[in-house]
This record gives sequence, C-alpha cells and structure tokens, in this order.
Amino acid sequence: MSNIRDIKNRIDSVRNTRQITNAMKMVAASKLRKAQDRIVNARPYADYLEFMIRSVKYKNPDTEHPMLTENQDKNAKRLLVVMTSDRGLCGSFNSNIIRSTKVYLEKHPDTDVICIGRKGYEQISKLTSSIIDKYFNLFNEMNFNDIKDITKGVLNLYLNNGYARVDVIYNEFKSAIQQNIIEKQILPIIPPESPAISQVDYLYEPDENTVIEELGTKYIDVEIWRMMLESSAAEQGARMTAMDNATENATELIDSLTLLHNRARQAAITTEIIEIASGAEAINE
Repeated sequence: MSNIRDIKNRIDSVRNTRQITNAMKMVAASKLRKAQDRIVNARPYADYLEFMIRSVKYKNPDTEHPMLTENQDKNAKRLLVVMTSDRGLCGSFNSNIIRSTKVYLEKHPDTDVICIGRKGYEQISKLTSSIIDKYFNLFNEMNFNDIKDITKGVLNLYLNNGYARVDVIYNEFKSAIQQNIIEKQILPIIPPESPAISQVDYLYEPDENTVIEELGTKYIDVEIWRMMLESSAAEQGARMTAMDNATENATELIDSLTLLHNRARQAAITTEIIEIASGAEAINE
C-alpha cells in the first residue's frame, strides 16, 4: 500500500507542476504578443536610422569623428555588451548567449564586459573579472528612458577610454520557436559594403560634426533599444516553448504514473483475493 500511496502522491505533485508550467506558458504567450508588437513597430525606424548614419559614414570616408573612425591602436581593448534575461525557465535562451560570450572572450581575452540581465552576469562573472558594469530588471517594464543610462555609459566609455570597438551579443527574435544569436558591432559605425544610397552630397547644418554627434547618439540609443526589444521577445518565445514542452512532458508522466498506479492497485487487489481464498480454504480444511 505504501507503494500505491507514493505513486498517488507523485501524480498529485506532477499535476500541480503541470498547472504551474501551463500558467507560465499562458503568461509568456501574452507577453510575447506585446513584445512582438513593439519590435515590429521599432524595426523600421531603427533600420532607417542605421541606414542614415552608415550613409553619412559612406559619404564621408575621411571624417575624423571618433564614432565613425576606427581606432588604429592595435593594443586597444574591446567592449562587449551581453544581453540575457533576469529569470530562468526559458530553455537554452541564456546558455546559448553565455556559450557565444565564452567563445568571444577566448578569441579576445582583453575585453571589458557590460552585462544586461542577471542570468548572464551570474555565469559570465565566472569567466572573466573584467565586468565593468551590470544592469538588472530592465525587461520588466521595457521603458525607453530606462536604457538611457546604458547608452550614455557605452558612449562615454568608448569615447573616453579608447576602445577599439563595441560589440553586442544578443538573441534576435525570429519566431516563438526560433531565436538567432547575433554578434554585432555598433561602434565605430561602419559603412555598408554595397549601399543603395543617393549620390547627392549632403549639406550639414549647423556643421558636420554636430550632425554626426546627434545622429550617432540617437543611433546608439535606438539600436540598443531595438536589441533589448528583440531579446525580450526572444525570451518570451523561448519561455513559452519551454513551458509548453514541460506541460506536455508532465502530461505524459502523469499518464505513465497513472498506468503504474492502476497496475499496483490491481496487484494489491489480486494479492488480497488470493489471501482471502487461501484463508477460506485453510478454514475449510
């Protein structure tokens, strides 16, 4: 009987777990719809702003503005921004980012790191001691004003510390079941290889450096914001998929345990019948 009781308790436990994972799946699905709307609305503006600043770079190859000029110091360090989630239970979402970060740091050991997301910080801090800043709980509300500290910090570090370049590793949202790991250079801004841009020369007002400064700053703001929106949507998609798989696995486990429970009950009943029959036969003798 203890075995039957243990199986029954296990079934109840798995059933409670299934309720939790199913609820988490529904919450993630709701957040995913909102995140998808945000990223769909943000992409056109971000893409065109990127097109504009890269066109400026293409038309002004001799500009000396630091945001558009490569650092010629071969010993200059790199700055890497890593975006992960603050919570787990989202499949391989974080582990894939951490794996890519590990490969990056092995190739470029002289790299300073900024972590956006608690899960990434917890793991990357074991890989390197060069984490110079960290940001948590930014994905809860997803407010554009909240990322201004990040973009301001990244720009100041790049302009004042002589970094060779600034790269970002993040998850790009494709669908609920597909996220792509992206490693992208955001500073210095590089021109397109084959730009489909107008050949008309630009006139700058008030002057070229001021326009580049304002446009470049806005580009970094919007680009990091877009990446965070991508990461947020990818996280919810990964969590929804992971919780859906967990719910299905819990259902299969309940079915298996129920079958085992029924067999154990049948065995117990059969044993009792045999014992009763044997006892009655012994009395008759």
